[in-house]
Amino acid sequence: MPAFEALRSAPTLTLIGVIAALATWMAIPPLMPMLRRYALARPNARSSHKEPTPQGGGAAVAAVAVILVAAAALLAPGAPGSERLSLLALCGGAVVLALLGAVDDIRPLPAGPRLLVQAAAVAAVVYAVPAEARVLPDAVPLVAERALAAFAGLWFVNLTNFMDGLDWITVAEFLPVTAALALLAVFGAAPTASGLVAVALGGALLGFAPFNKPVARLFLGDVGSLPIGLLAGYALYRFACAGHVAPALIVPLYYLADATLTLLRRMARGERFWDAHRSHYYQQATTNGLTVMGVVGRVFAVNLSLAGIAIILALAFTPARGMLGAALAALCVAALLADFAQKRRKA
Repeated sequence: MPAFEALRSAPTLTLIGVIAALATWMAIPPLMPMLRRYALARPNARSSHKEPTPQGGGAAVAAVAVILVAAAALLAPGAPGSERLSLLALCGGAVVLALLGAVDDIRPLPAGPRLLVQAAAVAAVVYAVPAEARVLPDAVPLVAERALAAFAGLWFVNLTNFMDGLDWITVAEFLPVTAALALLAVFGAAPTASGLVAVALGGALLGFAPFNKPVARLFLGDVGSLPIGLLAGYALYRFACAGHVAPALIVPLYYLADATLTLLRRMARGERFWDAHRSHYYQQATTNGLTVMGVVGRVFAVNLSLAGIAIILALAFTPARGMLGAALAALCVAALLADFAQKRRKA
């Protein structure tokens, strides 16, 4: 087995995940004084916290994940040139988004220029994906498919940012996603690049988790949520390109549903949907009486279920199982959203 493909082995991916977790956990404490001074998040219309809290912990998450992915791309012998270029483009795009997010965390930027930079970074990453990696090779021309993928990637980056508004919610979302992709890479159902990016990101988030535990001492900030969305979106896209479109949509389905339905509702009401708000279902849940742990616990449980469905479909797909899996996934997410919208009596 070529050295690059050997990266998908269980021991190697486990080692990368452990290194990512430990490196992130060790990198954050030295950053805390600077973040308290320059990147203090004060409560606003979107916030779920009541006290000023430092943000920017995502700088460590993004940096560790990017360094590990870049090191693997550069140092693993036998890596195809197209794969090496794709992974390095991903790392470059993640750095651009992290820098954009860091500036926005300190001094908020206008929505227009921010979106243009995001779109350029996502497009560069998508168009660097190897040409043979296709989702619908027989139905859609390559240029059109890449354009659709770039649009989807831009939405995924932004919905990750939108959904990062509660302690531990990003951890509860992406740990099941990244664990599922890493496991599928071990079994050969996901590409090596997908498993590598997933385990580096998942490990880094695990190292960040103790600092973001409710009540959080540290937030990711845009410096973290934007590149996390890009890294996770890339891993999912490469997974879809391996012939697993339905599982690739199922595993992040809660985030997709909450963010997309919230956006459509705000647009239908004629609201300035790009402004800060507390309209997401997970935000409604805290307003309606659920504790933060009650929300993230439910999100984590549903995401574990979605990950399980996606794994089964990827490893043993049949049309009947695909229909049943999609129905079960939709039912899980619909039940969670309905639960979050339910008003509760406060003790």
